[in-house]
Amino acid sequence: MKNIKIVVEYDGTNYHGWQSQAKGLSTVQSTLEEVLEKITGEKTRVTGSGRTDSGVHALGQAANFFTETGLDAKTLKKALNSALPRDISVVSASKVPDGFHAQFSSKSKIYEYRIFNRTYPPALLKNRVWHIPKKLDVESMKVAAEFLSGTHDFSAFAAADIKVKTTVRTVLRASLRRNRGGTILFEIEADGFLKRMVRMITGTLAEVGKKKLSPTDFGRILETGRKTKNVVSAPPQGLFLKKVIY
Repeated sequence: MKNIKIVVEYDGTNYHGWQSQAKGLSTVQSTLEEVLEKITGEKTRVTGSGRTDSGVHALGQAANFFTETGLDAKTLKKALNSALPRDISVVSASKVPDGFHAQFSSKSKIYEYRIFNRTYPPALLKNRVWHIPKKLDVESMKVAAEFLSGTHDFSAFAAADIKVKTTVRTVLRASLRRNRGGTILFEIEADGFLKRMVRMITGTLAEVGKKKLSPTDFGRILETGRKTKNVVSAPPQGLFLKKVIY
């Protein structure tokens, strides 16, 4: 029995998130497990670093699984990429110690959110960005994002139905910039994330960009943990799990 770590890139448009669901809906995890069973002949459980919601993408989702196959990691990667649908790709595969766990061994994760900030809609990027036609005040959004660094209770930016021991998380860094193409990129690294946390932070930062909130208002929401009408969730299609750090 060996433990294999894989890094997976996927377009989440056609999937009901990462995690397998009892309803039999198509997910990234279930698709990987079905293909692995065809390759190895084994019922295999693939453990991801965490869940991504329906429609959310990944550039570097990490996962691991145990297998008795005689195939080495390099051959498994090739076999997976030959059999997986074109919207899922295995970037790398390697043999890791038995104690490695994709979720519990991680030190931090990096997410990126992409806002397409132009007057016209993005025909080619419609499933990979959030289109906001009104010009956003990026400088104010940058100031607001500075409040995120450090250890805070992020209950204001979490889904109401979460069941966790604590809503305290440590943000290692958060940055925001506009590129030449007009896309605003928000990147955040933390030791963990709550359900909808990045999407709700991004949606509220957009409220700052629309001048419905000031940067100070944003900081106050974070500090008090109180959801206001301006704490909104950005849509899933602009969100990417960029990298998992071990």
